[in-house]
Amino acid sequence: MATKRQISPWAIAEIITIICLAVIVIFGKKAKAKDENSDTPATVVSTELIRTSQSWDGAELPDYLQGRPELVAVKYEFPSGKKLGWHHHPVMNYGILVQGELTIIGLDGKEKVVHEGEPVVEMVNAIHHGENRGEETAILYMFYLSQKTRCWQCSTRRYH
Repeated sequence: MATKRQISPWAIAEIITIICLAVIVIFGKKAKAKDENSDTPATVVSTELIRTSQSWDGAELPDYLQGRPELVAVKYEFPSGKKLGWHHHPVMNYGILVQGELTIIGLDGKEKVVHEGEPVVEMVNAIHHGENRGEETAILYMFYLSQKTRCWQCSTRRYH
């Protein structure tokens, strides 16, 4: 009988960190252009954007899942004036807004405005939605710490 190999929470955190760094490198066009026009040699700069155990609304994040992880990265594009419908996330997720401005609204009416370049840690198992109240398209990259599973609501492979 085969035994399941468990991955430590630290290994998962390292994988997520690598994914986030890749996104920052890919979308660091402004910094690259500045370095190319400079007379001084470019250096690597590391800036911690966030370190937390809470979602944006102050709620404590749940413990890590048990079992085989599945890491999911999703790009969301919110045209000006558009919103993503009410939803919830059964797993922890966080991301960075690389363009525009996004307002996240909880079912209780609490709001969080995320600006370009800022990180956001989403709510877990709490109903909310995001909307673009700005004038340009908002682009958000989110990283989900999940497991391979089927959605109990819709019987499909989805990440709510």
